[in-house]
Amino acid sequence: MLAAGGRHNPWLQEASDRIIRSDEQVVSDIDMIGPFGYSAGVSRTLFCGSGRPSDEQRTLYYCAYKEIQHNLELMTPGITFRKVMEKGHMHPEQFQDQQYAGLAHGIGMSDEWPCIYYPQVQALAYDGALEPGLAICAESYVGAAGGCEGVKLEEQVLITEDGYELQSKLPFESNLLGRKVRPKNALRLLFHHSRNWRGDRVFGEIGDAF
Repeated sequence: MLAAGGRHNPWLQEASDRIIRSDEQVVSDIDMIGPFGYSAGVSRTLFCGSGRPSDEQRTLYYCAYKEIQHNLELMTPGITFRKVMEKGHMHPEQFQDQQYAGLAHGIGMSDEWPCIYYPQVQALAYDGALEPGLAICAESYVGAAGGCEGVKLEEQVLITEDGYELQSKLPFESNLLGRKVRPKNALRLLFHHSRNWRGDRVFGEIGDAF
């Protein structure tokens, strides 16, 4: 999925012919099928243009980033799905109505199993535990109902004998996290297979801007 500006709040809107504009956030949720049929997932939110992100954009991004980092610390072998749900990051109240369906989900030969839900929908929870060899994605969407923009982040890891191994390679946005330097090739890396899409001229211009 790919969306920009208000097209990513709420999340999961239909695609449109809207042009990506400067000073907007571009959100992409990439679900890929790789070698031998294994799937992989990563989501990033990028800032378009040479300007400075707004306070709202930075707040949304930080909340999503904070959730990802918090929940990754829970990804240890032997922890139960319910324990991850109970100890998972809790969004501020203004973001809970539109939070993602689950805080983490498995990925590989099948997608979305296990799905670890938020406590608000614990009736959907089931038993099980993280085991070495399981690939799992920590996921977050942050956007207030009726707000202008939102942020979607997702990081994929492999559960190991003593913790997890990071499998996602895309960096996070340093300017949205309040740092001075951001990777100049982040958007090009995200869209480097997208040259034949309708609208590739727009993506090229955005890549040049970074």
